[in-house]
Amino acid sequence: MDVIELRQYRLRPGRRDELIELFDGHLVEPQEAAGMTVLGQFRDLDDPDKFVWMRGFADMGARGEALRAFYYGPVWKAHRERANATMLDSSDARLLRPLRPVRPAPRPPAGAPQPDTPVYAFLWSFGDRLAEAERTMLDEVVPLYGPDALALATLEADNDFPALPVRTGDGHVVVIVHGEAGFAPGEVGLPEGVPEPQVLRLAPTGRSRLR
Repeated sequence: MDVIELRQYRLRPGRRDELIELFDGHLVEPQEAAGMTVLGQFRDLDDPDKFVWMRGFADMGARGEALRAFYYGPVWKAHRERANATMLDSSDARLLRPLRPVRPAPRPPAGAPQPDTPVYAFLWSFGDRLAEAERTMLDEVVPLYGPDALALATLEADNDFPALPVRTGDGHVVVIVHGEAGFAPGEVGLPEGVPEPQVLRLAPTGRSRLR
């Protein structure tokens, strides 16, 4: 899994649960059948109208094939009007590459309860300085979040599915960690010169692999 998308959707007020019900109930398995892995679906704990989710692909070629298969296929055609009706903006999407191997956990079955423990996503933006910052981040910062942390960095690649725009120029490093690991915001002492990250406090849905 060499390509991962981190997507943050701005929703119409009060409609997040409607989208999550639709997503977890009807859109997870069809996406995976098309050739992608849905890694995580989350409520943003600090924004009641934001839905955050992640999916992965073997490589950029597989991404293009999988997206075309799903978004031009019958399942999305059947549900897109209802899904899109919940959204104000779905353009906040990042293409990322793993800095460590990604080992997805099994997916909980339909009807599984939502976990009580949050997931934290830490985002550092280095812009065009990513190349020089990445080694320091990988050697000195990522290990601070433990051996199970998911570590990612911006993937510079041509978006071959322009119907879904992606952000460019951010130069991000992203670390995602389970709340039960004890790495809550502000509890990790960062090396000198490393800025404080943006923090997303996320509540996994019942069917999220990341939890």
